[in-house]
Amino acid sequence: MDQAPGSPQEPQGSPGAPGLPSCYRHPGRETGISCTRCERPICPECMVSASVGFQCPECVRDGSGTGHAPGANRPRTIAGGTIADDAFLVTKVLIGINIAVFALVLVLGERFVAQIELIGLARNPQLGFEVVGVADGQWYRLITAVFLHEELPHILFNLLGLWFLGRIVEPALGRSRFIALYLLSGLGGSALAYLLAAPNQPSLGASGAIFGLMGAFVVLARRSNLDMRPVAIILAISLVLTFARPGISWEGHIGGLVTGVLLTLGMVYAPRERRLPVQIAVSAAVLLAIVVTVAVRTAALT
Repeated sequence: MDQAPGSPQEPQGSPGAPGLPSCYRHPGRETGISCTRCERPICPECMVSASVGFQCPECVRDGSGTGHAPGANRPRTIAGGTIADDAFLVTKVLIGINIAVFALVLVLGERFVAQIELIGLARNPQLGFEVVGVADGQWYRLITAVFLHEELPHILFNLLGLWFLGRIVEPALGRSRFIALYLLSGLGGSALAYLLAAPNQPSLGASGAIFGLMGAFVVLARRSNLDMRPVAIILAISLVLTFARPGISWEGHIGGLVTGVLLTLGMVYAPRERRLPVQIAVSAAVLLAIVVTVAVRTAALT
């Protein structure tokens, strides 16, 4: 256990003895918590709550994330992104796009849905029984379906999840990384649904991207040494609902979840000295896996 602030310090073990690191500001106080910016170990007395995890007093004071003088560097997130004034801007924009597309569905009806929903290969009665689908060259359906909802409860549930998770994940990653996470998770969910579902089975909704954010939330909580029990409960309930409720594209949920976990692992565990190249490489590898998955399925259907 960590010692309470002001309590006598226990004698330290011999040099090199295994154990937890000591707080950099209070040598001798063992701790399992580290600053999410500079990554130095900090004890309960030094911890300052952040959007995800805790920061040390120096990083909070100078905003640099390195303990340098104020203004030496711009504030950075745990993944190396720039901290923005509006930490939830991308989340708000994504919510707005989903609402705008839903408005188009209400105005234009089933024909509009049939033109952009995810479907492998089929003859669609809404479009005069013409052949449609990703396998017919309509690859755009893999991403347009991520922003498409037909029913009010569906979009409300997904947008509540986006608002809740976005307010945690976006400030922790930064805008550009959050955008990459959301879009690639949505594509990952679409790709797995395209691969495993029946080719004439349509699917739509932001659930794949939302599950990607959920996967990111799990990784961020683990990276920040937070209590994993509440996170595990949320994830378990979501997975139970995925497989228990009829009419749910479990392939899209699992594809988004796995994609989100892999991307966030690459973003927050990349070595600081070559963080950006590693993050780009991980994102490119995930995108390549999605492209290969889609190409393999397309070849099998045509």
